[in-house]
Amino acid sequence: MADKKNLLLLFDHPTEPVFMDKGGNGTVFNIPDSYLTNRYNKICKKVQNRVCCGRERVPVKEIQVPDLSYPMSLGRAEQFSVFLKSHAEMAGQLIEVFVNMPTVDDLQSVAVYARDRVNPVMFNYALSVALLHRPDTKDLNLPAFSQVFPDRFIDSQMFRHMREESFVIDASDSRGAITIPVNYTASDLDVEHRLWYFREDMGINLHHWHWHLVYPYEAPIRSIVDKDRRGELFYYMHQQIIARYNAERLSNYMAQVQPFNNLDEPIAEGYFPKMDSTVASRAYPPRFDNTRLRDVERVGQIRVSLDEMKRWRERIYEAIHQGYVLDEDNQKVALDEVKGIDILGNIIEASVLSVNRTLYGNLHNNGHNLIAFAHDPTNKHLEKAGVMGDTPTAMRDPVFYKWHSFVDNLFQEHKRLLTPYSAEDLTFPGICVQSIKVVSRDQTNKLTTFWQQSDVDMSRGLDFSPRGKVSARFTHLQHSEFTYNIEVENTSGATREGFVRIFLAPMCDERNGIMELREQRRLMVELDKFVIKMPAGRSMHTRKSVDSNVTIPFERTFRKPDDNSPNKAIYDFCGCGWPHHMLVPKGRSEGMTFKLFVMISNYDDDRVVQASECACTDAASYCGLRDSLYPDRKSMGYPFDRLPRQGAQFLESFLTPNMCTVDITITHEKRTEKVPE
Repeated sequence: MADKKNLLLLFDHPTEPVFMDKGGNGTVFNIPDSYLTNRYNKICKKVQNRVCCGRERVPVKEIQVPDLSYPMSLGRAEQFSVFLKSHAEMAGQLIEVFVNMPTVDDLQSVAVYARDRVNPVMFNYALSVALLHRPDTKDLNLPAFSQVFPDRFIDSQMFRHMREESFVIDASDSRGAITIPVNYTASDLDVEHRLWYFREDMGINLHHWHWHLVYPYEAPIRSIVDKDRRGELFYYMHQQIIARYNAERLSNYMAQVQPFNNLDEPIAEGYFPKMDSTVASRAYPPRFDNTRLRDVERVGQIRVSLDEMKRWRERIYEAIHQGYVLDEDNQKVALDEVKGIDILGNIIEASVLSVNRTLYGNLHNNGHNLIAFAHDPTNKHLEKAGVMGDTPTAMRDPVFYKWHSFVDNLFQEHKRLLTPYSAEDLTFPGICVQSIKVVSRDQTNKLTTFWQQSDVDMSRGLDFSPRGKVSARFTHLQHSEFTYNIEVENTSGATREGFVRIFLAPMCDERNGIMELREQRRLMVELDKFVIKMPAGRSMHTRKSVDSNVTIPFERTFRKPDDNSPNKAIYDFCGCGWPHHMLVPKGRSEGMTFKLFVMISNYDDDRVVQASECACTDAASYCGLRDSLYPDRKSMGYPFDRLPRQGAQFLESFLTPNMCTVDITITHEKRTEKVPE
């Protein structure tokens, strides 16, 4: 029986032939002659003997390979995108083949056969999704996408330096890390470039890629898509991205992002990514300032018109205002306060769970496509898609946030029509939060951010180069860790369980005025959510910021590719989550005031009974739990997912006894923590 860990070797060096050495030990696959492509079937053994002599060999069983003609119809040098329906369908068929293989041996055989015949990025996506969803492989520690395709994350000029380092300096010697510049996509003349550290952060872009990996919208096997509250998660995860982005904009003296409401208006912001696709051997095309969207008609790939997008938008708004959508049998499906947001999420992203794709279309994905092909909508110049056409690169572009602000407005229109929570709805009888304070570096209610450098080994994706570690050095935002101290009084006379919900939002808007709660609630960033037991009387509860259930540990972003330590053995849902180094906003050098909000709700009302215990729970708020129900019965974003009740103009007037708020100051120190030499 094959060792399932050998499947991970197939991710290494994605554009090299599958028979080349893989992994840190130079392992090679013994490939049946019938599996080799015509280019290499006569020289494979000779090449292996030349470069892989004496290495460990993995036997590959020869089986009857299923028909792969459809996924193979996408050229290996094409730019794969899950936002393109045809590409998603091709990947879906490949996923189905991988998932339906009866044994790991058979999966390894068909994956080895497909590796040199299908598009490398599609192969990575399909195999990743399959490994996440097969019972016999879902515990594998998938390599980070950034280590396999580093071209999606770094300045293309750096590859010359990395190849020089690997060629000149032997792996047994100490190779130096290649420092990635922080100002390579724009100058200070571009105001939007103030947010380079957010938009171009490797961890944030990995989060977006991994979320869409765990929650694909298209797959022939329905269970891969049909996960608990999937549509609501699509809404909430992206809503939190916009909330965090606006907090960063305010930290940089910028106004909140304006939604892309009018598709006929030009996109004021240009973006020049300075990245090359190693698979397509083409540069990611730029978008110039004031580019206008036009109908996209690329024969054999995609057709979408602006008029079609407008019709879908109006139909969705009409459904929201009517309180129901129409399914394919023309039956009404209510958009109620429980399931309505989930139904809308699947309609707007147009997953296979959409109640009526024909009527409500494919608004979210085709918005990405319209923008991604704005520079060459008819394929006249044979240009590939821009960064908006790919999940690991889309968040680099300023227009991503304008587009998703528009998308979020659709969801918020539904939320606006729901009955606000009453004070009685929000109260936890007998529970009073007496105080909340945050302690960091022996300071109370003061947080600090700064720059930090971290190294990531990119050698797995550095194809056709000498083997051995080659690191890229990234500069990213970081914060000093902190601890919450929550004092609670329980007058019920018995021990009670509470669900602690912690949010953070700027106190003032871009005009330096105190924000009303109607606006501030949409900037509430979830920091943590956890269960506590409260004995009768007064009790103090502490929680470290590193334990946040919103984020994944720092090491999962900047980690060694072969780290198989026990606490990182499960990487699928555990790998999905907001990067911990971006937990709190940057703040300002003179200090910026934020409102920290704590609520304790009744866990007896919020508890979700699971069929089995999930081993992976550290980023459940944004990513759910693997093979489990979402671990909170309340709406995502509660209690800020609806408009505040009448009379609650500001956050302080919204509070009930089981809530508390405190002003905290976030100060950015203009220093950089270097990597120890």
